[in-house]
Amino acid sequence: MGDRENNLLPGQRLRARAAVSNTVGRFEGLSRAGVSDGWDIPEDDRLVQTEVRVESSRSALSYNRSPDLPFDRSINPYRGCEHGCIYCFARPSHAFLNLSPGLDFETKLIARPGIGAVLAQELSAKAYKVEVVAIGTNTDPYQPIEAKYGVMREVLGILRDFNHPVAITTKGTLVERDLDILAPMAGLGLARVGVSITTLNAGLSRKMEPRAAAPLRRLAVIRRLTDAGVPVRVMVAPVVPGLTDHEVEPILQAAKDAGAVAASFIMLRLPREVSGLFQDWLAQHYPDRAAKVMGRVRELHGGRDYDPEFGKRMRGEGVWADLMAKRFAVAARRLGLGAPQPKLRCDLFARPAKAGDQLALF
Repeated sequence: MGDRENNLLPGQRLRARAAVSNTVGRFEGLSRAGVSDGWDIPEDDRLVQTEVRVESSRSALSYNRSPDLPFDRSINPYRGCEHGCIYCFARPSHAFLNLSPGLDFETKLIARPGIGAVLAQELSAKAYKVEVVAIGTNTDPYQPIEAKYGVMREVLGILRDFNHPVAITTKGTLVERDLDILAPMAGLGLARVGVSITTLNAGLSRKMEPRAAAPLRRLAVIRRLTDAGVPVRVMVAPVVPGLTDHEVEPILQAAKDAGAVAASFIMLRLPREVSGLFQDWLAQHYPDRAAKVMGRVRELHGGRDYDPEFGKRMRGEGVWADLMAKRFAVAARRLGLGAPQPKLRCDLFARPAKAGDQLALF
């Protein structure tokens, strides 16, 4: 792991986790490290478990003004993500909770039950102006704990009641559970789903995205959604130079065969702590490719591990970035996945009647 400490306590074991360290967040004044006390007493063997805390939300909608994002508002049913994707650009957000972007991001999660009622209040405000809301842009709304907490279904029910357009991004299979809501919304032009596929290699996926659905299972999700009338965009995201870039065309072909109607891609992003975590992961799983992968990443970002500049952060720049963009465009166009998706409808938005409301005259 290079010169970074793993920060695991003695006796802690990992299973199906991507991060190999738990370095403290950047706002912490103290760090911790697991060391032996010199006694020859064996440490308890403890598997690192997922912990979930509950948060009472004061707001549901988060707004952004990023010029390179196609949406200006989003909802995050959860903080942290049990899928544990090592490349996840949302990992640094855990530092704001005084938690590590490493293992804590995968194992210490925040659920937000009750956020549906908060959302209903925000949508009911007279000053609210409807635009498409994005869900899954930070952490996955259909990660495994959704089966117990149902926060995403709560949110989706409110959006349905208001006829509010929604675009969802996920790797999770639980999206199939909500077809009873999504299919009718899609029929009205109010919903679509993006399914992220990074690789078709099950072994690589298991290492890189340890608790996300396997690639073939995600393709099955695309087919199930498509058959139900929900338009699906395959997201080849992220493209990892030197590791998954050769799979762009096969992923697009497989997604097309499964019923996807559109496609997009994003290059690997390594902001803040993600760079160190990803390099530790590379050193453990692919030491023979680590130098090549990081060399290409830095080539894409002007010699740095990451360039946060709008317009460059998600695609990179330079010859290799241009070639990847052209490869993707050619393959997507050939498969009929290159055309932009129709805009979701905003004209159907209506605040549902509440008890005591005066009836409309017409």
